[in-house]
This record gives sequence, C-alpha cells and structure tokens, in this order.
Amino acid sequence: MTAARSPFFAALDTGPPKARAAGSVVLLVHGWGGDRHEWAGVVDRLAVRHRVLVPDLPGHGATPASPGRHTPRLVAADLAAWLTALGTGPLVAVGHSMGGHVVTALAVDRPRLTRATGTLATGFGGRATRERLEAEQAALEREGAAWAARFADRARGPATPPELTERHRRLLGAADPRVLAEYREGMYLAPGAFGLRAEAAAFLAGRRCPAFALHTDAEAAAWEASLPAHPLSSRVVWPDVGHYPHEERPAQVAALIADWCRRVPLSG
Repeated sequence: MTAARSPFFAALDTGPPKARAAGSVVLLVHGWGGDRHEWAGVVDRLAVRHRVLVPDLPGHGATPASPGRHTPRLVAADLAAWLTALGTGPLVAVGHSMGGHVVTALAVDRPRLTRATGTLATGFGGRATRERLEAEQAALEREGAAWAARFADRARGPATPPELTERHRRLLGAADPRVLAEYREGMYLAPGAFGLRAEAAAFLAGRRCPAFALHTDAEAAAWEASLPAHPLSSRVVWPDVGHYPHEERPAQVAALIADWCRRVPLSG
C-alpha cells in the first residue's frame, strides 16, 4: 500500500486486492474540510478483496486547490479524468457528506464509470432552507476558519470520541476559508447546486445505478426512500452516531461497504 501523487490528486491506492477472488475497485471520498486519512480504519478492511482509491479533494490534504472548480460536479469531472487515466473501469464510489455529493455527481454525469454509489451522512435533501444556508454562508465568509472549526462541535453525536471532534476542529481551522466557502456555495447555493431538497430530488432522478445510503437522521432517510431509485438501492439509519460514522464505527462501515459491493452487479 503506497501513498501516490497522481497528475490530478494526492491519493492512497492500495493496489491489487490481497485475496485471490478480486472484487471491484472502491473509491472513498471524504467530506467538507476533511482528508483521505479519515478513511484509515475502513481501508485495510476493504483492501483484502478490493483495490481501494482514496483521494484528497482539491484544496484538501495534499491536493492543491483548483479555484473556480470547487463544486461537486466539477470535482466529479476531475475525478472521472483521474479514474480514466488509472483505467479503473466501473467502480463503487462511496462518499461522506460533501463526498456523497461528489460521488452522486459522478454517477449522474459519468454513469459508465460508476457501478454503484454509497453515501454516508450526506446532506442533500436536508431540511435547511435557502435563507438559513445564505446566512450561514455569510457567517463563514465573514468569520472564516473560526466558523468552520465550530462545525466540528455541531457534528458530534452522543458517543463521538473527543479526539475525533478535536481532529476535525484542527483540520477545519487550518483549511483555507475561501476554499471551504467555495465548496459550500457549490453544494447549496450556486447555479446547478443540488443540496437543497427540491434541487436534490430533480438531480437524483438522473442517478441510474444502485445507491446505498447510511443516514444519521430517520426523516432524511424516509425522504430519500420516497424518490424513484434503482431496485437494488437501500438505506440504513444510525441515529446514535455523529456526522463521521466511518470514523466512529470504521469496522461496521467497512462491513456495510463490503456487503454492498457483493450485492451490486459487476457490470455496473
């Protein structure tokens, strides 16, 4: 397993699976203000049967920012170019939070690359209003890193380890607030954004592949279940975890992803 610098992304690539019966390639995409290291507890468990690719998104971790391209659809287009260069073929794309927006955009815009998707604690279809999001965006642009760092406190669940909250507080506090603001604008408020519920419903209608979702909110899960979807699509709800389930319960998340990979067809 090596940390590799591609022409497009700084990324972890586990290489061929350790087991003889190779499974599909799995792409793991972190969320807003995170980095590839948050998947550490998941990667080793998946790498036994899968090649696992874990990039830092532009402006996160070791990948330079790409001004003007910090939206889910543009990042997905850049990921598609990277994956095509790697020759991965159709893969299972899993994203946390904002990463779920990115893998959903990949599935809609580049369906031949996407065998199935998985989203963890992804906020499209959330109950926030445009007015509230505009007010939060203004606060982020005004306060910068201080506002971003407080997101980690709001992301805690009843059993979230304090060191996990502190890690994300540090990451968000050290991030370029202009990059964070661009991403948040691109998720919710910019033309073409699909973070708000009406826009999400319209965009998700274009997702043709099987989609698995891990929600931390039962109402959000019920909303997604009400939408037309591939017959293999499914959802689970973990109401007692915080915003980072893959870090709070990495073994269980790895098991969910591995089971999902077994259930979706290899042909994409």
